[in-house]
Amino acid sequence: MKRRTFLQGTLAASAAGLAVSAGLLTPSMVMAEGGAFDAKTMEDALKTMALTPEDSADIKIKAPEIAENGAVVPVTVTSGVAGTTEISIFVDGNPTPLAATFIMGEGTQPEASTRIKMGKTANVVAIAKAGEKSYTAKQEVKVTIGGCGG
Repeated sequence: MKRRTFLQGTLAASAAGLAVSAGLLTPSMVMAEGGAFDAKTMEDALKTMALTPEDSADIKIKAPEIAENGAVVPVTVTSGVAGTTEISIFVDGNPTPLAATFIMGEGTQPEASTRIKMGKTANVVAIAKAGEKSYTAKQEVKVTIGGCGG
């Protein structure tokens, strides 16, 4: 490791530590709080995000048909819709349905991959936003061992 890189990392960590100890930076400022992530139903999350998606065959979800452990379900969403700027993943059977939102940079391939937590068998719903429109697709995933406290 180069000395300069080490010193930059150490100084950044020190500054963050001082900001936390002084009360200038709290975990709620860093983490996504409020809004759609706090919604208890899929409808509430969509209202908060101001989305009214229409079904599209251009949205592809790659997820297992049967997840043996609901705590780590791999999901990949690919959008074939031109101009996709945002991809969100919902689980309609979870206590808080919005699992993730990805903002796509200009010129990037509209694909998002993550591992989500599922409490029970439910639909994984992907929504891709392109301009003022939003498009959706869903896939059922059967869960044999619950991940949200089950």
